[in-house]
Amino acid sequence: MNGDYDQLAQQRQLQEELKIVHEAVSKIMDKKARERLANVKMVKPEMAMQLELYLYQLLQSGQLTHISDEQLIKILSELTKKREIRIKRK
Repeated sequence: MNGDYDQLAQQRQLQEELKIVHEAVSKIMDKKARERLANVKMVKPEMAMQLELYLYQLLQSGQLTHISDEQLIKILSELTKKREIRIKRK
């Protein structure tokens, strides 16, 4: 039973940390960027979490103070870029 309690405590801690990240990132986004992030969150929640964590890191390091929708689009594009695979036939 103690393991269940520890797991619940860890989940609560993680949820609290993610809430802090979300609130911090939301404060630096313009309205369109927040709307875009909400749309991404509905379709790909994992991608939205990755994006928020990335933006939070940029914010914490002082590399980011404001984010517009255009900037968010560029960052999303970079995060979703897939490597092109080429198959050579002999």
